Amino acid sequence: MTDRKHAAPGLPEHSGIYGADAEEGIVAVEVSVRGAAEALLHIREGDEVRLRRSGFRPFIVASSAVVDGLPGVIGREPLAGGMCLDTLLEFESWDDCVGASRWLKDRTGVSPGADNAPYVFLNDPVHQFLLSTGKTLFRGMDFEDVRRMQVDIECETTPGYDFCNPEREGDRIIAIGMGDSTGWEEILSVSDLGEKEMLARFVQVVRERDPDVIEGHNIFNFDLPYIAARAKLHKVKLALGRDGGAPRARPSRFMAGERTISFTRFEVNGRHIMDTMFLAHAYDVSHRSLNGFGLKEVAVHFGVAAPDRTYLDASRISEEFRKNPRRVLAYLRDDVKETREVGAILSRSVFVQTQMLPYSYQNASVRGNATKIDALVLREYLRRRHSLPLPDEPRPFAGGYTDMFISGLVRNVHHCDVRSLYPSLMLAEKIAPRTDSLGVFPGMLSALRHMRLSAKKSMQESAGLKERMRYDALQTALKVLINSFYGYLGCAQARFCDFSAAEKVTARGRELLSGMIAELRRLGARPVEIDTDGIYFVPPEKVSDSEALGVFRDGFAESLPRGIEVEFDGEYVSMYSYKMKNYALLQADGEMIVKGAALKSRGLEKFQREFLSGMLRMRLEGRESELPGLKARCEKAIRGRELPIESLAKSEMLQDSPATYAAKRANGRARNAAYELALKSEREYRAGDVVTYYVTGDRKSVAVTDAAKLVSEWDPGCRDENVAYYAAKLDALYARFCGETAQGELDLGGGADE
Repeated sequence: MTDRKHAAPGLPEHSGIYGADAEEGIVAVEVSVRGAAEALLHIREGDEVRLRRSGFRPFIVASSAVVDGLPGVIGREPLAGGMCLDTLLEFESWDDCVGASRWLKDRTGVSPGADNAPYVFLNDPVHQFLLSTGKTLFRGMDFEDVRRMQVDIECETTPGYDFCNPEREGDRIIAIGMGDSTGWEEILSVSDLGEKEMLARFVQVVRERDPDVIEGHNIFNFDLPYIAARAKLHKVKLALGRDGGAPRARPSRFMAGERTISFTRFEVNGRHIMDTMFLAHAYDVSHRSLNGFGLKEVAVHFGVAAPDRTYLDASRISEEFRKNPRRVLAYLRDDVKETREVGAILSRSVFVQTQMLPYSYQNASVRGNATKIDALVLREYLRRRHSLPLPDEPRPFAGGYTDMFISGLVRNVHHCDVRSLYPSLMLAEKIAPRTDSLGVFPGMLSALRHMRLSAKKSMQESAGLKERMRYDALQTALKVLINSFYGYLGCAQARFCDFSAAEKVTARGRELLSGMIAELRRLGARPVEIDTDGIYFVPPEKVSDSEALGVFRDGFAESLPRGIEVEFDGEYVSMYSYKMKNYALLQADGEMIVKGAALKSRGLEKFQREFLSGMLRMRLEGRESELPGLKARCEKAIRGRELPIESLAKSEMLQDSPATYAAKRANGRARNAAYELALKSEREYRAGDVVTYYVTGDRKSVAVTDAAKLVSEWDPGCRDENVAYYAAKLDALYARFCGETAQGELDLGGGADE
């Protein structure tokens, strides 16, 4: 490997972490899918991007038993190793390759991607090109070398609707904000241009600034679909591609932990689309610290919200623009700046991964971690011309060790984390897929771990901020990949999955963590909660100063098996432990960290979320006696009709059109308040519209579908919200978290942790 700029010192020459081809400066790859296959490489050289053409042969890997008579094959190569998929087939064109996959599907009766398919067809020509050539994007580049453009829009909403819809003629774009990583910004407004002229100028600016990446917060599900719909209405060609072509769109899904987000995937020739909202979701999977995924919440979390930034209620943008357009444009400009800052923080690790992975930058941001490991292993097997196995037969097995030993309020809580528990066990005990005859899997895991340790050392020794940030991005990206190796073993879609190996890893993990809990107790500490590889605990009473704490920690660390390292990475004034994986922490600086859906459910009305946040802070600060007063103030505001209607309302996006809902309801679908309101209204609601409603009436037990009313119809002069209903919801919330069994500080005496 010739590229040493981004590799950690001492990386083995043939580790397979980086591709075998060290060509630098590639910022995008496009593959022609008509005629003879050809890859077009966009290569950045300073401020310029040049185009280079490269030959490419699409391929399929299959069992020799099923390929006789396969049409379109121009190259057939046997693969070593004697595993099931033992033949590499090459084709002149992408169409020929796709046709061959269809022929194989018809012959075998098995679809591509099925666990038992006797062939592998990868339906992404760019991925195929990068796999077969060993090239990767951004080789030899720093993150700052990539040209990133931020895009955000503001729209007008027809009076009476809660959210704009591009299909409604009056719901026009009133402003387009643009900026890029050089600090340049431009704001377009209907105060100066018509909507059609704004869209044309937007296209012109993209082509002039020539970004490698177009960024936006919720750009897939809002900005780009809206721009595309309005451009179609005005017959403006969105020639955003480097080839002058318009974006291609198709439905897709993004998965982040337990969350699945449906979105419209846009692809622009020669450029990448990066959605910072998706990056925030991915970040929260491992950190569980975001209070929300909106741009404002994410910017505040990362400390990039300017003290003087302009804030506006999104539902009142249209009204504000009519009164004070300059304020809306200032709000838009701040959104563009925050998107740039959030993108710089969250996309660095994706950038580093793209330097390793055979994926486009855009795809690397939305692919699952197991898929990324699969791509690394597959690339190395193809490079060595080795045959491939069929995936292991899926089966259930016991997972990691999670438990809660103390509930309620606990003071002086510390946290320790086993560094990469499962990867460490896999390396220490040589646990790897049984079908990995080349040993690529453990070799890569060992190399990545070595790289991360070296990157962390380089980060700590770096004198300059830029160099320190580069190494931090590298070690973060490596951490994500390292921690994905265990998940790969138990992923049914992984080529080299091994459920017996995965079961062995979790079993050893449970055994190790159980031993750690026992050791903490032996040393006089009190465990509070354990979650797979991290333990919250109260140190022994005898630990009264930093020196004694250090002795305790050293003793605990020395008790662990060789190759297992523990990191003490958190000290908290107090912890409120509600139930497994749902707790709140108070830091010494007063910051509160809340984790778990039960404590910050986005399905609650705003007044409930605010009450819950206040309750948690009072508990953590030892002010339990003030909880009744907090509840009384909230109830008084409800019954006195003092709360803004937004605090009582719920918003719901219509996934189907009201007509589709009505048809499903006729076939037995349960009634839904938002859809019922849309059907009753005289407005033309569409799929994608947001309906915001509140509950009316005077009884606490009501059918919401019958008592719901649109917020747009709320009359502040004649308030009709159902105070009994909302007060009852507050009572239920208070009883749930502040009842007798939940009040007071726990006695940590005998038996408190059982």
